[in-house]
Amino acid sequence: MYSWLIIGNQTSIKQLLCGQILQILNSNTQDQKLECTEFKKVPLYKDRNNHRILYISGVAQKLSKSHNCTAMEIADIIGSKLLATSGDVFNVKIVPPGWIYLELTHPFLATWLQNLAMEYMSEAGKMGTGEITPKSQSQNPSIEFAVQYAHARCCSLVFLAHREGLIKLREPLPSPAWQLVTTESIPWLNYDNQLCLHHPAERALITQLVRVVDDLVCSDVDDAINWHKVSLELSKTFENFWCQCRIWGEVKISSLELAQARLGLVMATQRLLSFLLLEKLGVSAPLEL
Repeated sequence: MYSWLIIGNQTSIKQLLCGQILQILNSNTQDQKLECTEFKKVPLYKDRNNHRILYISGVAQKLSKSHNCTAMEIADIIGSKLLATSGDVFNVKIVPPGWIYLELTHPFLATWLQNLAMEYMSEAGKMGTGEITPKSQSQNPSIEFAVQYAHARCCSLVFLAHREGLIKLREPLPSPAWQLVTTESIPWLNYDNQLCLHHPAERALITQLVRVVDDLVCSDVDDAINWHKVSLELSKTFENFWCQCRIWGEVKISSLELAQARLGLVMATQRLLSFLLLEKLGVSAPLEL
């Protein structure tokens, strides 16, 4: 139901939220008009709390300097319109002196994760043959190897899940451009429509995935981001997740849905690590080491 929001570059949650806010600011009604012409960027940053995906905007405070309204009044206008148009995507809370809190709903986050695991940067798989020409000489071989190792671990887990019937991939295997035979949704949500991934390591990995996609899509100056650092942080977060959150054994037997959801995180991580290795670090994304 949310696929129209997360195609193309809109896979970035930050860009999606900025677009929603800008659309409201540039819209007109008979009794209200908020124009956003004095700055190109919407002030928006992601909260550091791993337990939830929360973005905070100070756009109302910035607009209050040039409009005959208080920041709280502007925030209330923006917040009410956001709820009316996108209330199923994020919860809105207005906090004095005019902060706009946007917290993703679990159903939308599940859809975002599904899209990332199944389709995000699908063309990158065609480049994952290990036959690329590095963009430059290796800047930090130890970091690059660590990221390659994490990527290979992700691939081995996905292929093992295929062999054991947890998922079904298209043949032939192994292949860097693997795809699921079915597009059936991974069971991210429980019966209460909440994410079934509660462990701190699971939430930390989800947060890291969101952050990396935001960096990939929303960064203005590519050179300003240390992609080696970004890639290593994602790799470390994944390794911590894998050490603490098992997929096989008792988990697979007692909670198949949880095992499949955790495998979905592995698949999403592999997609991003592959793209980072190939496009940002300029090295191969090996299936095994």
